[in-house]
Amino acid sequence: MTSSFSSAWLRGDPRALSFLPDRFRHRASRAEAVAAAASRAVSPALLDVLVAQNARLAPSPARERHLELLGRPGTVAVVTGQQVGLFLGPLFTLYKAASAITAARALTEETGRPCVPIFWLQTEDHDLPEIDHCLTPRGTGEPLRSALEHPDAATSRAPVAYRRLGENVTRALTALRAELGRESLAAEHLELLERAYRPEAPMVEAFAQVLSAIFADEGLVFLDPRDARLAPLAAPIHRRAIEEASAIASALAERGNALTEAGFSEQVHIRPGSPLSFFSPEGPEGARYRLDPTAPGSWSLVSHPEGASVTTAELLGWLEREPLRFTTSALVRPLLQDTWLPTAAYVGGPGEIAYFAQLAPLYQHLGLPMPLVVPRARFRVLDDRTRSLLDKLGLSPDDVSTPRDELLARLAARSAGEGFDPPEAVEARLMGALAPELSRLGERMATLDPSFAHAIERTEESVRTALSRLVAKYGRAVAQRDQVTVERLDRLRTYLVPQGAPQERIYSLPYYACRFGTRGFTRLVLEACEPFSGELKDLKP
Repeated sequence: MTSSFSSAWLRGDPRALSFLPDRFRHRASRAEAVAAAASRAVSPALLDVLVAQNARLAPSPARERHLELLGRPGTVAVVTGQQVGLFLGPLFTLYKAASAITAARALTEETGRPCVPIFWLQTEDHDLPEIDHCLTPRGTGEPLRSALEHPDAATSRAPVAYRRLGENVTRALTALRAELGRESLAAEHLELLERAYRPEAPMVEAFAQVLSAIFADEGLVFLDPRDARLAPLAAPIHRRAIEEASAIASALAERGNALTEAGFSEQVHIRPGSPLSFFSPEGPEGARYRLDPTAPGSWSLVSHPEGASVTTAELLGWLEREPLRFTTSALVRPLLQDTWLPTAAYVGGPGEIAYFAQLAPLYQHLGLPMPLVVPRARFRVLDDRTRSLLDKLGLSPDDVSTPRDELLARLAARSAGEGFDPPEAVEARLMGALAPELSRLGERMATLDPSFAHAIERTEESVRTALSRLVAKYGRAVAQRDQVTVERLDRLRTYLVPQGAPQERIYSLPYYACRFGTRGFTRLVLEACEPFSGELKDLKP
């Protein structure tokens, strides 16, 4: 059975630390990472593109100052990034950006070197179903799902950089306004979304406009790698990914085997001999495909409808003539980032932390220093509605992660004066009556048949399992008598563990921004961010 790498790493498990040291926890290690990054500089070509890209965003003197600093030797960067989800995607997008900002401030204070927060817009991915929707909690019933509903979403393989929002975004905004428009601070946020999310706008442009407006005061800088002016700067990484594919894949496969032996799984599966880059044979805006080796100097395009193939010579020719045909995978993107930028630290979530556990051999192969890996802030929002439900049910926020049936049984046990014993008491009484009898029978039969003891053990285990199921059903039946309690619990779980997952991975910003104000909620997040922590914290607006 495999373990979560990020969870093990955050709790300091030596197995995880052997793959990815927790340097982010130690001030001396942070200083070393900043000093190493300060020896590199942003190229004039990249800086020109950064200035041009950010000039299209919400006005921000702080961002202009950060861009100026990036042009000076000795400035370093704290980088984070995310796919460009509808209405900013899950809440953790905001938490990532805030984490990068607060980490950059902390490193500046600790080392005296200027440190700039940069948000890498992940526009080269093609997984549209992951980003074409957002979920909003509602007081009752299922969350509101707002979606773009592109008919080709499931089959599209083109980078999302070229995807426009389309007419359905208007319908999504209308539904959002109908749901949230009555909230006291909704107007500002809904107007911000409506200005940015226009049918003709590219998804990346709308995303960047909103996030840049939210963090204008903090000067968050944005980088979109899907830019023709940047493609030549990415070409050397793609060239090495192609020419050295076998050596790179072997090193990563060895790393993957070591992770598996330590009880972890690979976050990204390594295809033997395959480059880590994608290729778009029909042009930059066309479908992108992985490459699999078929013979020396020849590659098949994985999942191509016509089973197309391409030679190494053809790939290198396209890389020279039109490098924008090549895009990064999850494992090569950090290498491109750290080739372009003086990255002192990368702020990531659980999946990205697991990526970096795989990446050490690749950094070593390319001769790049690995940046600090810093866990993003993790928050659970306990608004007034949630706190009221917790109080009425007598539960703590942590209790709500307990399986629903167990919670119902626990709540049933609190029922008084109704003639029903708590489920725990029923189970104890039943098992208490049976266990001594089984024990006596086992002792009596031991002299006649020594194997009888094993049969007794198996019987007792089966009885305990059956009784647990019976008692759980009893607890649910008792709890269901109080429908108000059931409804409150379901509403509470909808707020805190929607779809059985952490709130920050499911819900988007609009609900919280409309209730507490865009800037008010953002300020709450920034103030609660504890650099270099990674601990789950509760927000109480």
